[in-house]
Amino acid sequence: MYLVFLSFFAFILGIVIGSFLNVCIYRLPDDLSIIKPGSFCPSCKKSIRWFDNIPLLSYLVLGGKCRHCRSAISFQYPAVELLSGLLTALFFYKWHGTPLWLSVSLLAAYLLIIVSAIDFRTMMISDLFSYSLAFLGLASSFVNPSFTGDWQQRIMSSVYGVMAGAGFVYGLSYLGKIIYKKEAVGEGDIFLLGAIGSLAGFYGVLTIIVTASFLGSVYGVSLILLKRADRLSYMPFGPFLAAGCVINMYYPFDLFSFIFS
Repeated sequence: MYLVFLSFFAFILGIVIGSFLNVCIYRLPDDLSIIKPGSFCPSCKKSIRWFDNIPLLSYLVLGGKCRHCRSAISFQYPAVELLSGLLTALFFYKWHGTPLWLSVSLLAAYLLIIVSAIDFRTMMISDLFSYSLAFLGLASSFVNPSFTGDWQQRIMSSVYGVMAGAGFVYGLSYLGKIIYKKEAVGEGDIFLLGAIGSLAGFYGVLTIIVTASFLGSVYGVSLILLKRADRLSYMPFGPFLAAGCVINMYYPFDLFSFIFS
């Protein structure tokens, strides 16, 4: 019961962090400061008072509209806050006994939320996020539950993951150019999966690729059925790689070893 109580507070902390992640998602693609000015309406540019900026609650009270101009507020804002809160609570509940890995996995999850939302908006992934994730994965390899052995073996497991992730997407991109005569995979996805590999290792990358491919296929087929895309339409793959990574960090699972065993 005590752990559930603490997880609730982790959820509250998570939605507050999610509010800040929304600031990053909105401003970073346009090279705007994430510190100044304070929160403002994207439509009328008027400042948002503190009581209209309470995560989740303010969106519900205002009916999803700006108090001043009554313009609709993107559903992205409460969705990111809710997702951040749920992940914070779930990861705290699962990994509270290993605080170092809890901190690393949550920081990685927050970065991946930013990457995913920006990729959905702009179809671009900043290499800075990928480099940050790769550094985080390599530096935290000694506490990563997916890796075993001494510190050298753990670092090499992380390095192999980087090579496997980047190598796979690069190969996929090369084949795509041959088959479709155009870019099939963005360069940002190469760096992103390489960075994810630093957290997941070689076999974790394989599991993440399968997970991301399944989720991406469900999303793509849904868009086609809704007549919002066709089979040759460009779709962001980064969010599905990010989802696969978050699932793997929460529950490390070697799909291929399980199958072949």
